[in-house]
Amino acid sequence: MISVKIASRVKKLRKYHKWPGIIVSLFVLLFATSGVLLNHRSLIAKVDISRRFMPPGYEYRNWNLSGLRSALPIDKDTLLLYGNVGIWKVTQDLTRISDFNRGFQEGIDNRKIYALANFKGTLVAATHFGLYRYDHPTAKWKEAGTDGLRDRLCDLTIKGDSLMILSRDALFYTTDLRTMHPLKLPPPIGYERKAGLFITLWQLHSGELFGWIGRLIVDLLGFVLIFLTLTGLFHFLFPKWIQRRKSRGKSAVEQVRLKRVNLKWHNLVGYVFALFLVINTTAGVFLRPPLLIPIASAQVGILPFSNLDVDNPWHDKLRRIRWDESSKSFLIHTSDGFYKADAGLADSLSGYSAEPPVSIMGCNVLEKWQDRGYLVGSFSGMFIWNPETGSVEDLFTGKAAVRPQGIGRPVSDEMCTGYLETGDGAQYWIDYNRGILNLTGGKLFPGMTQEVVEQSPISLWNAALEVHTGRIFEHLVGPLYLLYVPLIGISLIIVLISGFLIWWHAYHRKKQA
Repeated sequence: MISVKIASRVKKLRKYHKWPGIIVSLFVLLFATSGVLLNHRSLIAKVDISRRFMPPGYEYRNWNLSGLRSALPIDKDTLLLYGNVGIWKVTQDLTRISDFNRGFQEGIDNRKIYALANFKGTLVAATHFGLYRYDHPTAKWKEAGTDGLRDRLCDLTIKGDSLMILSRDALFYTTDLRTMHPLKLPPPIGYERKAGLFITLWQLHSGELFGWIGRLIVDLLGFVLIFLTLTGLFHFLFPKWIQRRKSRGKSAVEQVRLKRVNLKWHNLVGYVFALFLVINTTAGVFLRPPLLIPIASAQVGILPFSNLDVDNPWHDKLRRIRWDESSKSFLIHTSDGFYKADAGLADSLSGYSAEPPVSIMGCNVLEKWQDRGYLVGSFSGMFIWNPETGSVEDLFTGKAAVRPQGIGRPVSDEMCTGYLETGDGAQYWIDYNRGILNLTGGKLFPGMTQEVVEQSPISLWNAALEVHTGRIFEHLVGPLYLLYVPLIGISLIIVLISGFLIWWHAYHRKKQA
């Protein structure tokens, strides 16, 4: 009776293992391949893909898709536009656009510009892969950073005779662009040594939680997933293939042996790595909406000896910085919110009782706004915020706004990715989908020239990210693409667990026999 029950249970498990596995096999291959590529951004930074080969919705139109972040006036006649498309020179009358990227390494990812500053007559650019200065004699961009300034820079601000350089982990300053001095940011008031659950799961999923060894292990899991998918498909398709061989009068002995070897290695690799694959997949499922929303603000203890177990309270948290001359203080935006720091960075950083809504995707605009405070823009919209009074006003409606508490909508109808002003006072804001739009009326901003479009492909890393998150299918299913990661992830977990249980029952039957 017991063996009959076990046989019935195994039969059901085989259905859960076979059919979901076949249905999601192609998507799992895409997950695994793109995941391995995402783990090695610097190695593939020079590889680009023409946007002509991408699905609809990936074409640049009117400086959309975060192509343009802002602009820096360099004289009365010229602006430098910058963003994910690099740096482009445009005349103040907005009639001529020319390339200004000479000197950056090959690959669009190497000219992803987060901030641009004119420091003592020298142009300085903060890119994803380091700090650059513009050398006028050679008309080229040249590296200006040291080892601590060669990765994930996110903002620049000028304080007196010093250029302040913000990375995701630390703050530096320089007075001559030759010597870079690290500054120790004190912890915030009431600091508890914890890490966000989101960043913990993110680093667990990528392997970064355990350094380069962890990344290699996750790479191995990616290749294991590819192997299990291909051998599983072979096992399913094998009967039809061998039948065709027989119909041609060919012996099937070798083919049957191949089937046994294929199944043996599929089972062996599967039961060895099943637990690790389930853990990694579960972590990934919580990194995208809708499961991301309930964990976005959760805090957990730091795992000892992990990549997060460091003395720096701002590790991977810093995002934007501004020096406020009137209050003689820094305004710093982090993944935990906004903080105020005194000029000497001597006291603990203090937070604010009221803040503008900022999307989990980050703050894209942080600019002084007349005498009313700051203009703050993100995928949650654009707001005028006075840090001293705590007032927060929606820029477009003029109504008071409050930072949402708990679970809220991750994006608004105004997905702000940038803001710029021209020399004649015209103001523009940049929407992720619609591109650059007039804020104060006046002349229309020039569209992207053919040269800009042709020299702005999508990097292989970004293409892999679109595949990994499912956004590449948005043109087919619309907003339902948000369910891609959780549905495929949960299906994969079912396939892995059912496969392990099938092996477990077979192993025990063999042992009892």
